[in-house]
Amino acid sequence: MTCRSQLISSGRDWIGTPYRHQASVKGVGADCLGLIRGIWRDCLGAEPELPPPYTPDWAEAVGDDLLLDRFQSYFVERPIGDAEPGDVLLFRMGLGCPAKHAALMTGPTHILHAYWGRSVCETRLVPWWQRRIAAAFAFPDI
Repeated sequence: MTCRSQLISSGRDWIGTPYRHQASVKGVGADCLGLIRGIWRDCLGAEPELPPPYTPDWAEAVGDDLLLDRFQSYFVERPIGDAEPGDVLLFRMGLGCPAKHAALMTGPTHILHAYWGRSVCETRLVPWWQRRIAAAFAFPDI
């Protein structure tokens, strides 16, 4: 069984990994999903499925909540208000838009994530991000 502190420690090992769209290689490149995939591999083993190729505008182009759907298949959904460090938060970047961004909650006020123009970093969960939370998920077997 994996514990939350292992997930956070694994995620912090990715800090400084450059942002690379669709990548998931510690120290080489990762996007937000790639970071979560890497934490999964580090702590739980092989990924249950590999994501298909996706463009930077995939959520807007498709319009479906594909990221949310996939997380519901493999993670344990929690009420947003019950999210704890070690949980994954999904974000909607605009009102009515599909969830498009993922981050690991590392503390009550901090998240670890990768986004365009930044390497993997730990940042404050400021109101701008808080307003965009679409869902919270625990890794399985926590």
